[in-house]
Amino acid sequence: MNDRPPQRETSDERYDVAILGAGMAGGMLGAVLARNGVRVLLIDAGVHPRFAVGESTIPYTSTMTKVIAERYDVPEIAPLASFRGIQDRISPMSGRKQNFGFVYHQEGRPQDSEQVNQLVIPEWQRTESHLFRQDTDAYLFNLAVGYGAQPCLNTRIQDIETGTDGVLLRSDRGEEFRAEYLVDGSGFRSPVADRFGLREEPTRARHHSRTLFTHMVNVTPFDDAEAASAHKQPSPWHHGTLHHVFDGGWLWVIPFDNHEGALSTLCSVGLTLDERVFPKTGLTPQEEFDDFLRRFPQIAEQFTGAAAVRPWVSTGRLQYSATRTVGERYCLTAHAAGFIDALYSRGLTNTLEVVNSLAWRLIEATRDGDWSTERFAFVDSLQQGLYDVHDDLVYSSFVGFRDYHLWNAVSRVWKATSIMPTMTLERAYRSFLETRDERVLRDLEKRETPGFPDPVGRDIGELLTYTRELCQEVESGGVTPGQAALDVFARLRRMDSLPAPFALGDPDNRCFEATPELMGQTAEWGRTDAPAHIKSLFTQGS
Repeated sequence: MNDRPPQRETSDERYDVAILGAGMAGGMLGAVLARNGVRVLLIDAGVHPRFAVGESTIPYTSTMTKVIAERYDVPEIAPLASFRGIQDRISPMSGRKQNFGFVYHQEGRPQDSEQVNQLVIPEWQRTESHLFRQDTDAYLFNLAVGYGAQPCLNTRIQDIETGTDGVLLRSDRGEEFRAEYLVDGSGFRSPVADRFGLREEPTRARHHSRTLFTHMVNVTPFDDAEAASAHKQPSPWHHGTLHHVFDGGWLWVIPFDNHEGALSTLCSVGLTLDERVFPKTGLTPQEEFDDFLRRFPQIAEQFTGAAAVRPWVSTGRLQYSATRTVGERYCLTAHAAGFIDALYSRGLTNTLEVVNSLAWRLIEATRDGDWSTERFAFVDSLQQGLYDVHDDLVYSSFVGFRDYHLWNAVSRVWKATSIMPTMTLERAYRSFLETRDERVLRDLEKRETPGFPDPVGRDIGELLTYTRELCQEVESGGVTPGQAALDVFARLRRMDSLPAPFALGDPDNRCFEATPELMGQTAEWGRTDAPAHIKSLFTQGS
């Protein structure tokens, strides 16, 4: 039985922008564009609500959410920037995120209570979220339609033509749609990537992983497990995103029931493995998960009574990339452009970065008629840079998972790549609120290192490259993990551009919490001891 709607007659209407994919990227971009007078066609092969992963926000993501809401005058996007806003306005089924937690495990050995790491998101500053994506994605889609975007769901595009005169799309039902420009925010099976042969074969990604994931009920907070009884981390594991890490992979635990008054009983659970170390064996995903728990009984304590409430999803290798993400009258965004891994929750961050940089270009093109590829060239540079940064981070982390001391060092590099860009973006946001000067935000696109904003980009980019190259030597056998760890920590201690009070180069500083006292010390360091290019982050009007 065919439950698809009857074929619609081809419309003569010509849209400014057609967007493929009505998920978070497509919905947010569609809302921004429609709010600013752009005629938007929002196409998706599916319907809402629907299951999606990419459920964990980070401070950079939330700050960028506020930037987009203010810059493009879409106040309905702003609630996505805070836990309270999401609970009150969008999705009471979502959870809280007060930390990134990492517990290191070795198969066949008891978990060492000293081998834990945590980055606390200070409650006095903000609370991040675990997004119940079927709610947030539907909210953004509905917002876009409310602002005037034309919805076209349950529609699969099978042919695309682009040229100097615009874009022609044909569905598998024979419908035709015309637009000046095409944005593909769909996913791995990107119609644009397929049509123009944009997939990089083989991918340049150094990292290797596959994953299996689901939503569960009756997952025990790890804080209540015997394995966690000796842990002394500052924030309860259950209040944030927990990562169980081990040689060859990691397991995520993202609870939605971890706050007072929680309505949800769900927990997102996913096991990510290097497919070269743990190839598929023919087991079902549930059987493979159960086998993993038998090998790590202290992790299994969390799942004694747990049950999956939806079918498991099991993938092959996750990594893919694009030779280019911008061409004549089209742009790939989000997961249509490429994917690395869910580790560090950078998928949403990268998506919002691209929405922010792409939206003003599309709005201006609608007004002045300049749809040239050159206008959108920065978006390609940005996406390729973000992709490579994430690849370097996750590749280095998986090599680090072989040995706790190296992982302890690599985790500090990740903290540097997370904290410093966030400080940069937050300062630009405050400046924009004060001045309403669009140049403040466009200056963020002046990047010496494509994946990071100036003025911090060069220093942390060099640190990340140094770490990745060291990890390549570890992988090839040229350097021991222990020596690589010592080298990374030494490099961190030599960096005068990282705030000294953060003590990222101290191996014993395994848990980072931005207390008011620490941030006061950091502000003083910024005014007195920071190098000139970093000092601008701590002074007004620079």
